[in-house]
Parts: sequence; C-alpha cells; structure tokens
Amino acid sequence: MDRSTIVCRCEEINIDEIKTAIKVGASTFDDIKRLTRCGMGPCQSKVCMNLVRELLSESLGKPLKEIPPSRMRMPLKITRLGALVGKESSNSVLSVFSESSLEEGDQQK
Repeated sequence: MDRSTIVCRCEEINIDEIKTAIKVGASTFDDIKRLTRCGMGPCQSKVCMNLVRELLSESLGKPLKEIPPSRMRMPLKITRLGALVGKESSNSVLSVFSESSLEEGDQQK
C-alpha cells in the first residue's frame, strides 16, 4: 500500500502518519489515537481499528492477537448546562453522574 493511503476516513489519517507515530514510540491503538486522533471520528474506530492493529503488528513484529483493541468508552449524551447546575432535571445527568446526585432532602450548597 502507498504511504498516503487513508486508514481513518473520519480524521483523514494516512499510513505515513500511523508509521510516524509508531516510530516515536506508539505501541497500542490507544497510543496511535492520542498522537494522531485516529479513531476519534464519528465511527469511533469501527473502520480503522483493525487496519491500525495490522500496521502495529507488522511494524512491531508482534502477532495481531497481542495488539489489544481500542479501549471502548461509554457513549455520552449531550447534557444541558441547566441540568448540571440543578435548574432543570434530566435523566441523562442522573445516569452519568448518579454518584453525585442529591438525595431527597439534601440541600444544594
């Protein structure tokens, strides 16, 4: 493949950028993600993760099964600022910050 071949379409990251990140010390998909933004687009690495893992495997000389997939994070919903300061209620705030929600009868300071 040509070094200008796009690996991550969402962030337009090509093979050359991935290999440069590996040369400066990246050894996992998450390292590549931090250095290049690869996998941070709308598809959340569904398209590029295995391509990047294959490039890591070839460059590091490790079997593909030893290259861990990206760390998946819980998708979050947009939260209104009013809900965060307690001026309106929102179920999404409680689901994300349930440990910090006020118990009934507690006063907000």
